[in-house]
Amino acid sequence: MCGIAGLFRPGGADDSALAGIVGRMTAALAHRGPDAFGSWVSGRQGIALGQRRLAILDLSEAGAQPMHSACGRYTITFNGEIYNHLDLRAELEDAAAAPNWRGHSDTETLLAAIRQWGLVPALQRLIGMFAFALWDAETRQLILARDRFGEKPLFYGWSGADLVFGSELKALAAHPGWAPSLDRAALTDFMRYSYVPAPATIWRDVRKLPPASFVAFVADAGPGTSPTAQSYWSLRDTVVAAQGDRISGESEAIARLEQLLSRAVKRQCLSDVPLGAFLSGGVDSSTIVALMQAQASQPVRTFSIGFAEGGYNEAEDARKVAQHLGTHHTELYVDARTAMEVVPKLPRIYDEPFADSSQIPTHLVAQLARRHVTVALSGDAGDELFGGYNRHVWGSALQARLGRVPMPLRRAIGAALGAIAPEPADTLLNMLQPVLPARLRVRHAGDQVAKLARIVAADGFDGLYRTLCSIEQDPRATVVAGAERASWAASEMKQLRGQISLLDRMTLADSLSYLSDDILQKVDRAAMAVALETRVPFLDRDVVEFSTRVPASMKVRDGRGKWLVRQVLYRHVPADMIDRPKTGFSIPLDAWLRGPLKSWAGDLLSPARLKRQGLFAPTRVTRMFEEHLSRRHNHAYWLWNVLMAEAWYDEWGRAG
Repeated sequence: MCGIAGLFRPGGADDSALAGIVGRMTAALAHRGPDAFGSWVSGRQGIALGQRRLAILDLSEAGAQPMHSACGRYTITFNGEIYNHLDLRAELEDAAAAPNWRGHSDTETLLAAIRQWGLVPALQRLIGMFAFALWDAETRQLILARDRFGEKPLFYGWSGADLVFGSELKALAAHPGWAPSLDRAALTDFMRYSYVPAPATIWRDVRKLPPASFVAFVADAGPGTSPTAQSYWSLRDTVVAAQGDRISGESEAIARLEQLLSRAVKRQCLSDVPLGAFLSGGVDSSTIVALMQAQASQPVRTFSIGFAEGGYNEAEDARKVAQHLGTHHTELYVDARTAMEVVPKLPRIYDEPFADSSQIPTHLVAQLARRHVTVALSGDAGDELFGGYNRHVWGSALQARLGRVPMPLRRAIGAALGAIAPEPADTLLNMLQPVLPARLRVRHAGDQVAKLARIVAADGFDGLYRTLCSIEQDPRATVVAGAERASWAASEMKQLRGQISLLDRMTLADSLSYLSDDILQKVDRAAMAVALETRVPFLDRDVVEFSTRVPASMKVRDGRGKWLVRQVLYRHVPADMIDRPKTGFSIPLDAWLRGPLKSWAGDLLSPARLKRQGLFAPTRVTRMFEEHLSRRHNHAYWLWNVLMAEAWYDEWGRAG
């Protein structure tokens, strides 16, 4: 795991000039790779590659980067891990196509694979997470590539005469010609989703490379050139193809999922440094930890974060699972003061507006884990692949029922539900929890009622689903000169050919955008800020492709999601230790904005300041803040969007 950066100046340049620039760009990523710095420059070819190294595999100099292929044609700077690289080495050796290996790093394996099979066939063979820049001296091309789900980030754009790229935007900002302009359409999309969907960034003409794709810049590329990214794998096509290849036997499905996940965990436990896992006590992280412990010769190191507020605290559940599995467990309880110490760091960590409030506990648990290990496995992606969100459970049923209700009546019902203040709803539902059946128990009932109000008033399934995924329903009313546009994920969804189930449609949409642009980026930045590598076994290629063949009835059943994953987990952990309302990795943001974060929020949201910054409509923001403080409505997530954008602008806005 590393931080990569570099530049390409078609036509060539002075070696020392390029070396100085790539040195500054790479230094901006020192947090991602504190173990070593490396660079390679060819002024004649106009190329400079840099890397900050976090040594995980092959700690020797044989694993240092940038790295040259044995044949001399390719030079690469690589961020990530190729989990099946030993299998690829064996395949190369069997074909008598292996070089004289200098070490045992996966980067060396990747270079040999590209030399033997070519770029696209090599990418299609990889099981892992990665982003890399590859210089091909023969064709004089710079190639940027990213893994199937975008676990590892990669940004690129033009800065004057230089094509610049890096693992984070701060690397691009270190280029002396950096002078971007704010993209208000990206800001508008951010207000809807709490993140900027790929391929956009908050800056105009600076892009995120979409997942499962690569882009090539040729020697005569002119400033501003933007070649079309090409895909080497498609989740959309995989989901469509699986419609005619469903798994029918439940026993077979359970056994196969356990086998595939166990193999993925084994692959991802390959490390030359200490390794552990995040454990929330929920279905996904408990499943990963259970399979880790089943293969381990000693107790696995596990880590969790707890809160004093009961509705947000999963630490006790995690502790019970850890005790049952026999892990070496470490937990940390945090309060609002601890969280406030993280808040000022967030704009620097994310370097574009990002407002998934679980970024705070994610950073804290990563910080906790880094004191003991260098690599941590997580349970991320289980929800997206196996139907774990409430919207996956409710979506089809709601669509079937609401479709029979006239639209005017639905709007009236939605308005009535929306008028219910959140705290009375929370109080009533909390009183009823002991007598409700398990499938009807929910945490944060007031928020769920507000969400239901929006759902009822939504028009059609696509409208309903967009409502479910949106924080702000009309972001153009909030962003000054705002506009919305289609994201890469939305374009992918529009290209669907053939019928797929509503559940498959929902999980596909979540995987293409929310998983890639929110969850994986949140974890990458939060963990790499403290030089912790995170790995996601659910995103093993074989597990993902298997998940597309699992029918809806084995994902959502009896009012609960992830039925199939639960069956695997029940082989290791008693069901009564796991079956409880889904909490999500969240903080008591609504209460904190009325309490310990109130003064900080009030300063950022003052009308005079908002008018001066010119990002958001001051009157609208003031009204929402007042309604939240008075408890008439819970606008915590909406306000967090505005706050994170304003805090980001303080840190980075003057660059534009």
